[in-house]
Amino acid sequence: MKFFLYSLLLISFHLPAQKAGDQKFIQEVVKIHTSREGLPDGSIDRISILNGVPVAETSAQILQFKSGSWTGITRGKSEPAPELPAIPGAKILSVVPYKGGLAIGCTQGLYFYSDVKKLERVFPQNEKYSWLLRNVNALTTDSRGRLWFGATEGVGYLDGDTWKLFTGKEGLPYNKFTSAAAGPDGMVWFGTEKGAIEVENDYFKYRFSRRWLPGDHVNGIAVGTDGTAWIATDKGVSQISRVSMSLEDKAKVFTKQVEERHNRMGFVAHSHLKEQFNPASSELAISDNDGMYTSMYGAANAFRYAATGDPEAKALADRSFKACKWLVDISHEKGFPARVIIPVDWPEKVNETHSRADNLENQKRDPMWKDIYPRFPKSKDGKYYWKCDTSSDELAGHFFFYGVYYDLVAKTEEEKQAVREVVGDIMDHLIRHGYKLVDHDGKVTRWGDFSPEYFSSVYGYDQRGLNSMNMLSFLNVAKHVTGNPKYDQEARILRNKYQYHIYAMHPKEFFPPENVVPWDNNICLMGMYGLINYETDPALLLMYRQSLETAWQHISKQKNAFWDAIYASLANRFTKLADQKYFENKGLFPENRLYAPKVVSKLYKGNHNPDFILENLQKIPLDLIGYTMDNTHRLDVIIDSSPMQSEHVGWRTDGYALPIDERGHVRQDRDGFALLASEGDGHDEHEGTFYLLPYYMAHYHGLLGK
Repeated sequence: MKFFLYSLLLISFHLPAQKAGDQKFIQEVVKIHTSREGLPDGSIDRISILNGVPVAETSAQILQFKSGSWTGITRGKSEPAPELPAIPGAKILSVVPYKGGLAIGCTQGLYFYSDVKKLERVFPQNEKYSWLLRNVNALTTDSRGRLWFGATEGVGYLDGDTWKLFTGKEGLPYNKFTSAAAGPDGMVWFGTEKGAIEVENDYFKYRFSRRWLPGDHVNGIAVGTDGTAWIATDKGVSQISRVSMSLEDKAKVFTKQVEERHNRMGFVAHSHLKEQFNPASSELAISDNDGMYTSMYGAANAFRYAATGDPEAKALADRSFKACKWLVDISHEKGFPARVIIPVDWPEKVNETHSRADNLENQKRDPMWKDIYPRFPKSKDGKYYWKCDTSSDELAGHFFFYGVYYDLVAKTEEEKQAVREVVGDIMDHLIRHGYKLVDHDGKVTRWGDFSPEYFSSVYGYDQRGLNSMNMLSFLNVAKHVTGNPKYDQEARILRNKYQYHIYAMHPKEFFPPENVVPWDNNICLMGMYGLINYETDPALLLMYRQSLETAWQHISKQKNAFWDAIYASLANRFTKLADQKYFENKGLFPENRLYAPKVVSKLYKGNHNPDFILENLQKIPLDLIGYTMDNTHRLDVIIDSSPMQSEHVGWRTDGYALPIDERGHVRQDRDGFALLASEGDGHDEHEGTFYLLPYYMAHYHGLLGK
């Protein structure tokens, strides 16, 4: 039976390549124009496009953009303003030609002024709304002849005799308008006092913060025939271009980005920007979890190699494996993985930064903080420092990568044996120390306790679901990679004596909020991948499938391509097993004969939307700089009012997290529901792994369509 299931695993690991990665989509790309490109400092009051050339205006000068820079030009003769009627008690705010006359927006509403000088007040209404408009600051007609307005009540357009109206409930993010402009194919842009809004096919995209604009107060917008939006703000001009590219094109961009700016001796992590917002000023940095992030990059290239056969992918996966194995080989004791390795001449004085005094200071806010020194011991050869106090994050990354690398990349016996050795070393360290990561001080690390005693303590009860599941996952990976039956025996002890498999059915915390951290989602799903893929017992598979669904309930609404890809691949595998009658006639759970058929029936198919993976991958910005973004003011957001929850957590009115290009992080190990977030405030660039891993994993598992 085991041979049959392993054969099934290998078959599922070699799905035919598909062409979804080559299909074109529109990627929006931002260029910020400030004094560096020749604009004056301060506000740009107006912008237009004359004969295909962008023209920016201030109170003092007019500039045009040619050959990559802005240069001053002479102010031409302006067009005479149209003759406007007097509207008693109202201030005119916006005017646009419409049907031979004018549409006029004012403080008191919307008016049509016909070519025969007739003034008519307009009251937009449909089956849901009837509006007496106020502060109609924005008007435009689109390429399909529809009249659009932006007012205090919301946004709407008149198509023939029919009004379509939008508030926050329909996706409108903000309503303090300053301007509007039309683009090709019915596209419309609105300027607001806090950002710009792009509307395409009745869907609203919110473009604000330094990710999209130099300043949030938008004074004007002009849209070129190619759809490029030129946005004048209080701090310069933003150029948002529409570039046709494929997912594979995007992957090449991010692979290049990682290799040029995020590869430190084979380790992959974010980089620091010496000049805020400027990737050209990038310098290599270290994270707290280099092992985790290098594992993720290695796994991305393992899936890439399996899906495409690209020799570059194998070389990068091999390099990542050697780096991760080095983390294990360098430490004080066989099988203990370091977090980070840096040369001794690293510019940051790490052991001065992480001093004993610093440890004691940290313990004031976190009594469980580990007082260990040095936090960066020196390697035996004296050439490197390695960071200790390794956590469960690192282990989850290592074991996830090693299983994938062993199955998809390691071809020769020498390559496979290297994987067996490192997996065996780590697993044996954990077993030898009673399921604990034990540091150079002889004590367990802060987040490295997987022992039964810890799970029974007041300090560890909330970790037992996640850590029990992960320990069983690590043992499954070790059993699969090494073939050593002792790891099966250890897992059996943990299940039969300590109920780890029961704990694992609640694989992560959901409440209270202080116990819920987004990287636990990463740890959980990565652990699930090895746990389920390498399990052969049908009873355990049913339990683990139920555990996966429990974890998924909170994660499913975040539109995270990595988590979605893991869930979908495992759910699809369960469907295949059920189709092959793998759970039938086995006498499973005789004390409750309804359990097995109920799980198979209820969880037969995955509860996911396959389109969300593609959506997330397409929306990941090419610019992976971390910006501060505050979405708490949005009209299309519902604030989470759960007890003890932060006021900075919420979701769109459709129940899903904001799109990744509208929130304050681009990493796929963060909380998609965080409305106020900062990933370095422009001083960090994050590695392209957060696109590459979900893309190639989804590509390999056939999750991107055909």
